[in-house]
Amino acid sequence: MEAHATGLRRILVLAFCVTGIWSAYIYQGVLQETLSTKRFGPNGERFEHLAFLNLAQNVVCLIWSYIMIKIWSNGESGGAPWRSYWSAGITNTIGPAMGIEALKYISYPAQVLAKSSKMIPVMLMGTLVYGIRYTFPEYLCTFLVAGGVSTFALLKTSSKTISKLAHPNAPLGYGLCFLNLAFDGFTNATQDSLKARYPKTSAWTIMLGMNLWGTIYNMIYMFGWPRGSGFEAVHFCRQHPEAAWDIFLYCCCGAVGQNFIFLTISRFGSLANTTITTTRKFASIVISSLLSGNPLSTKQWGCVFMVFSGLSYQIYLKWQKLQRLQKKRKAL
Repeated sequence: MEAHATGLRRILVLAFCVTGIWSAYIYQGVLQETLSTKRFGPNGERFEHLAFLNLAQNVVCLIWSYIMIKIWSNGESGGAPWRSYWSAGITNTIGPAMGIEALKYISYPAQVLAKSSKMIPVMLMGTLVYGIRYTFPEYLCTFLVAGGVSTFALLKTSSKTISKLAHPNAPLGYGLCFLNLAFDGFTNATQDSLKARYPKTSAWTIMLGMNLWGTIYNMIYMFGWPRGSGFEAVHFCRQHPEAAWDIFLYCCCGAVGQNFIFLTISRFGSLANTTITTTRKFASIVISSLLSGNPLSTKQWGCVFMVFSGLSYQIYLKWQKLQRLQKKRKAL
């Protein structure tokens, strides 16, 4: 009876995490697309300073992580010093900025698909730099994802979608997305290295360190000189409070989403988190297509299913590997 109650609690917590991650990030995606395509005011002005979103989110997440540490840390010490995050802070500042900037040139569904191909640069770096050999199923996953993204990129985007973009330029948009992935790879590797060197480092400490340096770098970039784009972004928000409200909601969604991700990883592991975030990306494409009134073509939907088939197969392979490791541990 007790085991049944424990199992039920785990299911409810998992459902809570899924709802939190999906709600936060899907709504954040809608806001991101709105800010990149919407026209504000009687003159139909666009919010061109999309990099300002990164600074705003850094500040909100910095405050959020500081509050969480004060509430949950219990006076623990021994984590990575804040100075050690400076290099990852650079790539974590440039990478997301490129991802957001890409929305000027390609549609939101195209960006989601491109950023879903994170395994491609990871495998390339692993093979070329570290000499890692991958199995045939792993190469098959990569082929499905790369093929789906490439075909989607080559298919003609509807004129209605193109008219909503600030500066349509697909090659530049996809290029920015893949640079975003490359910088993300370095950021993740640095975070893993810090976690290995300082095992007592909590997720909130990592979040605090990353957003602290992100805030510093973005403040310098956006307000470091008299004609910095940050001043123009603030002026735009003063003229159009609706845009300022959307930016604030966007940042809150990011902070709440990170909170649920950390909860999922701590309770159910990274594999469960990968599964939830992967299915969320697919839902984001569906919802974006419905809300924007720009439905994807049959061929484009085929590309979407091709990409997510590869990602789902990758998750299944990870699950099999985890099962084998658990059996070995039990045997020992």
